[in-house]
Amino acid sequence: MVKRNKGRATPHELDPMIHERLRLGILSALAVQESLSFRELRDLLQTTDGNLSVQGRKLEAAGYVTCDKSFEDRKPKSVYRLSAAGRAALEQYLETLSDLLPDISRVRRVRAPGQLRPVPSHS
Repeated sequence: MVKRNKGRATPHELDPMIHERLRLGILSALAVQESLSFRELRDLLQTTDGNLSVQGRKLEAAGYVTCDKSFEDRKPKSVYRLSAAGRAALEQYLETLSDLLPDISRVRRVRAPGQLRPVPSHS
């Protein structure tokens, strides 16, 4: 987890372990579900077995998720859960990301047609 500077956040403060699309998807899904099987995560995130396996192992090695492996009807079954460290890291990541983003009311503000400024030409 990246330490926070005083003042406004910078993009370098985003946790690179979480900032990858599939890993962020895994953590986000597990933040709202107590647990998900490998198959449920794969289908939800629309990824391949190989990609999910690699990214899941990275999150497990970082201590952000736990993976319980068992057999069900002689077939392997992996169940993922968000760890306390993973929840804290995701919360910090979202807080940092939120600090980087502009105020949504400023983004949604629409200018009146008369307020549009022409874009300068570079020709």
